[in-house]
Amino acid sequence: MARTALPAPARLLRAALLLLLLVAAGRLAAGAPVVSELRCQCVKTVQGIPLKNIERVKVMSPGPHCAQTEVIATLKNGQDACLDPAAPMVKRIIQKILNSGSSN
Repeated sequence: MARTALPAPARLLRAALLLLLLVAAGRLAAGAPVVSELRCQCVKTVQGIPLKNIERVKVMSPGPHCAQTEVIATLKNGQDACLDPAAPMVKRIIQKILNSGSSN
């Protein structure tokens, strides 16, 4: 059985639809839990973020996914920022979180 080639506009439409599907799938995957990733989440860290801009902080211990401790701050504008766990400011934030958790 011979297949006839699609006209150029149909091939272009098919390619565009495939690209759109891939982009949509990528956006859905971007919201996937961090635990499913088997690599470090923080490639680059930032030093100074004002405390008033931080909504929550997540500390990820070293494990099979990453050999280093990672501190990920979610900012009030919804962006995530990786903090340097060795920075004095970050150590104070973590200590404050630990102290507030032990008092509850």
